[in-house]
Amino acid sequence: MTAASPAQTAAVPERKPAAILVVAAFAAFLATFNETFLNVGFAPIMANLAVDVSTVQWLATAYMLGAAVMVPVSAFAYRSFPTRPLFCATTALLVIGSIIGGLAQSFPVLLAGRIMQALGTGMLIPIGMNITLEVAPREKLGTYMGIMGAMTTLGPSSSVILAGAILAVADWHMLLWVFAGLSALCLVMGAVILRDIAHLTHPRLDALSVALAGVGLIGALYGVSTAFSGPIAIAGVTAVIGVICLIVFVRRQRRLEEPLIDLRPLACAPFTVGVVINMLSLLAIFAMNIIVPTFMQSVLGTPPLIASLILFPAILCSYVASPLAGRVYDRRGPGVLLPVGFACIAVFAVLTSAFISTASPVVLACLYVPVICGSALIIGPVQSFALAKLPPEQNPHGVTIMSTGFQVAGCIGSSVFTGIYAAVGAMAAASGVPEVQAASDGMLAAGVLVGVAGVCGFILAFWVRRGAACSAGSGKQAVQAAETMEAAGEPVVSTLMKRDVYTLADTALISDALALFTARGISGAPVVDADGALRGFLSDGDVMRCLADQVPTFKTAWSFVVERENADIDRTLREVMAMPVSTIATKKVITVSADDDMGAVAKVLADAHLKKAPVVADGRMVGIINRSNITHFAVTRYLALSDGSKSEGKARPVEG
Repeated sequence: MTAASPAQTAAVPERKPAAILVVAAFAAFLATFNETFLNVGFAPIMANLAVDVSTVQWLATAYMLGAAVMVPVSAFAYRSFPTRPLFCATTALLVIGSIIGGLAQSFPVLLAGRIMQALGTGMLIPIGMNITLEVAPREKLGTYMGIMGAMTTLGPSSSVILAGAILAVADWHMLLWVFAGLSALCLVMGAVILRDIAHLTHPRLDALSVALAGVGLIGALYGVSTAFSGPIAIAGVTAVIGVICLIVFVRRQRRLEEPLIDLRPLACAPFTVGVVINMLSLLAIFAMNIIVPTFMQSVLGTPPLIASLILFPAILCSYVASPLAGRVYDRRGPGVLLPVGFACIAVFAVLTSAFISTASPVVLACLYVPVICGSALIIGPVQSFALAKLPPEQNPHGVTIMSTGFQVAGCIGSSVFTGIYAAVGAMAAASGVPEVQAASDGMLAAGVLVGVAGVCGFILAFWVRRGAACSAGSGKQAVQAAETMEAAGEPVVSTLMKRDVYTLADTALISDALALFTARGISGAPVVDADGALRGFLSDGDVMRCLADQVPTFKTAWSFVVERENADIDRTLREVMAMPVSTIATKKVITVSADDDMGAVAKVLADAHLKKAPVVADGRMVGIINRSNITHFAVTRYLALSDGSKSEGKARPVEG
């Protein structure tokens, strides 16, 4: 990892994480919004440009393929070009592609504009995620990624509603002009708000790797997307060629000194499982957001706007659920969120598909809410969980892998599930079943398949729950992990933290706390429950503020001497001393994990201006890490490295 330049270091305090997050979140929203925005207009496009359904589907398939190919290039671009110009250039591709499509009077021109959009979309999501990881305070990573997850969920869902509203009053060309305006707004925001925040390493671009990745992804995804709508032999051969190219690509990356994508993140089991879980959740969004409105419009005759409005409650709830999920993740981790999210997907996707032809719009809207909200509970937290397991220098590659999985999930969700829906319906119709019933059978088959994906995710979620607890550093596994990292020259918190920590029970009184502070010469202590779980932190400043709120003159030790005869203060002291510590202790405590490395801990303490932070493992506090621990480690390590360099210098033979 290359050290930041003085200019970059000086610019860090000027960052405004909230403003930068707005830009990154808006970019993520646009990228996912555009995945399905034009799909609602396929019917009028077919009529206006005189093409059939197999041809018009290329507007979706080619878009997904183009975006998937550009995702691997984004890691190279993010490390090679300044952040603001790169972001603006990427967003400009969306604007140019939208203008081309808006002016299109033939299908090839429209397809060219759509592919131009895809080139920008494929890079925009990973760039936005990298920007978020760069500026997010570690203790708020879950919240920030939750907001990004909300945009990822809101994008494809809200596009259906807006597209339906536009098509109710305008031609399909207006869809592209509206998106051009939104993209131009994002471009201006990026130019004004963003700064060059990425640490540039200027890697070398391997052209053969780009070609192998492109052919591999296009071949594999084309084969999957055409398996139900074209000759099965051609789809199979294309998929095999794609898989072979991807295998060669992976082997080549392992041999290169500067790979296009560093695949080392996949060696981290929690990260790999997180990628799979993220893809399973996205499958549900893309599949249900396409087949549900398609069924309502084509089978039930529901107007596009009404069909879109039925989805609105789910979209609104997901927009609220994602940031809340991020906050829960920051405090509790992913252990509860992921199983609950997948349980909602598995159960209510099947119920929605089973009752879609008979339920009222209100009931259908209610059934659909848990499906989308389930995904909202998963996407942000699992991305935070997976990326947090990687060293900072691997984050760009981890984001690239995660974003590639996003595009693959989008392609599978929009093609395979739609193909199953059509194939089962066609088979039922061929056997003599009435048209509506045949379509309902196809809808149920697709919904059950989404439910199966939810069950698979539910099982993996419990693996993450156990894995997260293990990696937190408690017990024998944490000790072994710490020893392994220490042997590799990567000290973790558990090897340096102070273990004999004075704590306060959450049932203790403030008088007990002050007695502890006086006896041990400390100024504060963590508050824990009977199981050792951290519930807050109480300092002498908290007690002082409590008394100051009661008696404004009591703000210093001197004021206590002056007012010692004051009956009001005596009464207030008695009342405060009898209060439980839990009533005034700081609830939101910034903590670090027992398996965090020293660089991550230093960032937490610096960002939050802390002198110390509790160390937690498996939800329990196991120690305290101080600034002095880190400075002692830094000095010791520096001296050791200096001595090693001197020894090597003495042992080096003299040449010439």
